[in-house]
Amino acid sequence: MNFLASFIMRGRGQAMFVAASLALLSLLMPPISIVSSATVALVTLRRGGYEGLLVLLSATLAAALLGFVVLSDFQFALGYALILWLPVWLLSIVLREGRHLSLAFEIASIIGALAVIGFYLMVQDPALYWQAVLNIMIQPMLQVSEVPVEQIEQTVVMMSRYMTGILATGSVTGLLLGLLLARWWQAKLYNPGGFSAEYLSLRMSLRFTIVTLITFLVALLSSGIFSEVAWNIGIILFMLYAFIGTAIAHALLANTKAKRFLLPIFYISIFIVPHIVIPVAIIGISDTWLNLRKNITPPSST
Repeated sequence: MNFLASFIMRGRGQAMFVAASLALLSLLMPPISIVSSATVALVTLRRGGYEGLLVLLSATLAAALLGFVVLSDFQFALGYALILWLPVWLLSIVLREGRHLSLAFEIASIIGALAVIGFYLMVQDPALYWQAVLNIMIQPMLQVSEVPVEQIEQTVVMMSRYMTGILATGSVTGLLLGLLLARWWQAKLYNPGGFSAEYLSLRMSLRFTIVTLITFLVALLSSGIFSEVAWNIGIILFMLYAFIGTAIAHALLANTKAKRFLLPIFYISIFIVPHIVIPVAIIGISDTWLNLRKNITPPSST
């Protein structure tokens, strides 16, 4: 990873090559898109918004050319630029100028919320739209699954109400992971120890937490389209606090004697047992008032 970061920072051409080639490769392995967006973010964080924009535009052209040669399709490059590179470029400018991860997280949540609202304005019945999409996707499963068809259909109906928020949350998560990877690269190259201290002290403002709680109250107490939109936005906000809760848990575990064992177990558990994310996010929300890390000194490693 350090070698890749160093290669990216050698020049605009190298950064463009990495971003564009990884964009094409991510069509086969989607997680690689995080590294591609981190390339644009790293250049922006270190050299400013103008240089990052030049890399973004040149990488878009290069990705379009690669897509046309390899796949006979250049349109994916435009989607990549609009959905991944442009938002992460904006977040990188916010982080570079504001110097606070929490502000970048807030802007990312606003981007996700606007995407949810925009989708609800463009599509007459989003739940019905996603229900049709999910029904097509589950057809192969219906032929081999032993689960009753009625149960699967009920699950589809339930999920269709929240698919907009789920997809928006996935996109925002990808943006934040790309931004965090770029910040880690930047610290590795130019500010050893900086990323650990910055991320492990991450916490959201009281104002943002109150807005989050109000969103969930609206979702619970209202009905119809207002409740549905609030729930979909709430999914995004809940994910943000999962990041905060993870930072808190990491900071707490890193100050124990068994940190070499507890930290890997914690992160593996999050991926293997997704339900753990719920208490982790609740911890992140409560930290706004409890300040759970007030007596902890963040470790110096990156």
